[in-house]
Amino acid sequence: QVHLQGSGPGLVKPSQTLSLTCSVSGGSITSDYFYWAWIRQPPGKGLEWIGSIDYRGKTYYKPSLKNRITVSRDTTENQFTLQLSSVTPEDTAEYYCGTTSADFAAWDQGTHVTVSS
Repeated sequence: QVHLQGSGPGLVKPSQTLSLTCSVSGGSITSDYFYWAWIRQPPGKGLEWIGSIDYRGKTYYKPSLKNRITVSRDTTENQFTLQLSSVTPEDTAEYYCGTTSADFAAWDQGTHVTVSS
């Protein structure tokens, strides 16, 4: 049973970089055909996919964020990370990390991040 746990600061100042880590247990982030994703939900709005990294290490980003977002992985620690630079209050959201494959999906409980000075 794959289990994911996101972690990181709950408060980030405007113009700084938001960094979150997703620790994975019960499965390997290099397992064939698994995709590892970050989604977010701003207050009062719907879920928004922002980026993914696949089992080969290939990354995929939401086009509107591509200049600010980096998703990377540490295969030795079985973790993947999100970095979002130059944040504004509009980046305030609940951030979720998760995984999907053809017949499986799992998500963490979410990490709330507020962007405020």
